[in-house]
Amino acid sequence: MKIAIHKSGEFVERWIAYCEANRIQYKIINCYDNDIIEQLDDCDALMWHHFHASHKDVKFAKQLLFSLEQAGKIVFPNFNTAWHFDDKVGQKYLLEAIKAPMVPSYVFYSKKDALKWAESASFPKVFKLRGGAGSSNVRLVQTQKIAKKLIYKAFGRGFAQYDKLGNLKDRWRKYRQGKTTLFDVLKGCVRIFHTTDFARMVGNEKGYVYFQDFVPNNHTDYRIKIVNGYCWGFQRKVRDKDFRASGSGELIYDNSQIPLEMIKTAFTVNKKLKLQSVAFDFLMQNSLPLIIEMSYGFGFDNEQMQHGYWDADLFWHEGSINPFGWMIESFIRNE
Repeated sequence: MKIAIHKSGEFVERWIAYCEANRIQYKIINCYDNDIIEQLDDCDALMWHHFHASHKDVKFAKQLLFSLEQAGKIVFPNFNTAWHFDDKVGQKYLLEAIKAPMVPSYVFYSKKDALKWAESASFPKVFKLRGGAGSSNVRLVQTQKIAKKLIYKAFGRGFAQYDKLGNLKDRWRKYRQGKTTLFDVLKGCVRIFHTTDFARMVGNEKGYVYFQDFVPNNHTDYRIKIVNGYCWGFQRKVRDKDFRASGSGELIYDNSQIPLEMIKTAFTVNKKLKLQSVAFDFLMQNSLPLIIEMSYGFGFDNEQMQHGYWDADLFWHEGSINPFGWMIESFIRNE
């Protein structure tokens, strides 16, 4: 097997290291090249960790990968794994269709329908844009009045893809916790006046509105990841004086605190959807694990790779893990 690896992305160095350690043929390519299809003639597979906040990746990464998949090549991520990436609305329909346990969600495509729903809905609710990670574009809506204001904006000028003030506040929070530098905070100040290339290119998000139920009394959420039949995870503490856990950076590595029913649910949903790789975000409600959202990609650090994993039979294994190698192993297994 010969694997083509797109030259950029957070997983690339680890994919290369695994290939070299295991004498797997690979070549580095640039998926943006006009003759990319021709360049892939001598390859059996393509791996591309495309990024939700790159306007270039968003324009065609899925289209290229899915085209190659139709031609019989192995790709990562494949169609089942990635069509719903960075699309919370798409995930709502997907999870509802397979009757997965999920936080109830509501989406409307007309102002009239959304306002009618708001008249009878209970609050608080959580407002989200369909895209974004690390709790960006997410806010707690305490009252019907605020919900209606968001609805009018959603069907008016819309919402910027980059939350300038929210991002600056988050940088300041991390600086006070000693998790970033003052220079990073200053960059956030600059972003108040100069938005990101992604936000500038894609424009405002509008024409729909999306809410989720608020699940109270959770001091953490859970991030559960599965690759090639192996599962690992951790808890994320809710931010101080906030309701959001994603992006907090405060992680708890203790598998004994993760309900086994949650791991079972993650494996069940993963199997139904035939995913190569997935990171589920869960909350607990009355001892029931509920999926908030999901992603094929995920953040990682060296510590995260040291705390063991569950196999598909729900047995726990101590020791270090290499999910990036597992991704490649799944290619070879299914070749």
